[in-house]
Amino acid sequence: MPIDRIFDAVVIGGGPAGLTGALYLARFRRTVLLVDEGRSRAARIPRAHNYPGFAEGIEGAMLVAAMQHQALRHGVNFAVGRATSIERKLSGFEVVWGGGRAAARSVLLTTGISDIEPVMPHLADAVRDGTLRYCPPCDAYEIIDQAVGVVTDGAKGVAEALFLRHFTARVTLFLTRRNAGVTDEDRARLADAGVTFVEEPTRAIRWRDGTIVIVHGEHETVCDSLYCALGVYVHSELALRIGARRDDEGFLLIDDHHETSVEGLYAAGDVVRGLNQITVATGGATVAASEMHRALLASDPKPSSEPAGAGARSAADGVSPPSAPGDSSTGPARVGGGEPPAAAPMPASVGAEHADPDAAAAKATH
Repeated sequence: MPIDRIFDAVVIGGGPAGLTGALYLARFRRTVLLVDEGRSRAARIPRAHNYPGFAEGIEGAMLVAAMQHQALRHGVNFAVGRATSIERKLSGFEVVWGGGRAAARSVLLTTGISDIEPVMPHLADAVRDGTLRYCPPCDAYEIIDQAVGVVTDGAKGVAEALFLRHFTARVTLFLTRRNAGVTDEDRARLADAGVTFVEEPTRAIRWRDGTIVIVHGEHETVCDSLYCALGVYVHSELALRIGARRDDEGFLLIDDHHETSVEGLYAAGDVVRGLNQITVATGGATVAASEMHRALLASDPKPSSEPAGAGARSAADGVSPPSAPGDSSTGPARVGGGEPPAAAPMPASVGAEHADPDAAAAKATH
């Protein structure tokens, strides 16, 4: 497929980090393409209660939908598909996804992580109703004084169980295999904290009547919620193939500007090491987008005699300028025929705050 357009930036990944980075870049008057297959980890959150501005919480899918709407309004282009490669080119990079390819002067990678899930029937139902959980910093507040389990295949579950002990006195640690790297010192720490430690390996996990039943040996334990501490897959492979450095667990190494060891390739969100929180991801993406814009300024075409603005710059590099916010005469391109991956319909409660930001801001001043 021929490439007839060079974007200032291609963002790979359409979760909160990617959408934030794309929004900032568009508002810096950059031509932006966001490539996403529609599998944001954030969209699976039943209801986030610690994202600022939503006193009653907000469903993850609704938050992603609102951020998509905001990015579209500012001229971000979308391509639907899984990015399969990033290649270095003289002009910067070439990004390939199922159904298309695009050239980019810079790339922001926000591909995140995926949780390693326990083997159990009705897993999606258990996640949806909050009986199966993955993120204690996100939602431990919701399990105060409940019977809570932690299932792990290694010592990492020990720290998670001890963290949860602050919220409830009824914490039980389960193993997927005997011993699983839990030391005598770990056992002593768990006992001192009052955490129940089950030595028998877990044989089955079941979702039943709004609870989680853990079968271990010949016994069953019923929990109000179960936290999964089996680890994560880090989706950093696209960057690693072109020489980006990573740590021992696969997280991309970045500098203070969120640039990887590959010049022009930036990363933000859960694909870099840090606290896996939406606010952290969006903050990192803001830093990355700002630094990308500053780096691009150094190689932007020199202003011509035309009036200053995106049109003059784009005429020089063959890229159509993004439409102004609110301008429906042109609008962002749907590269390869793609709309943003469906996250959720625009909810009324979100739409009131996001559908017309200018009106919302005016209202807030009265």
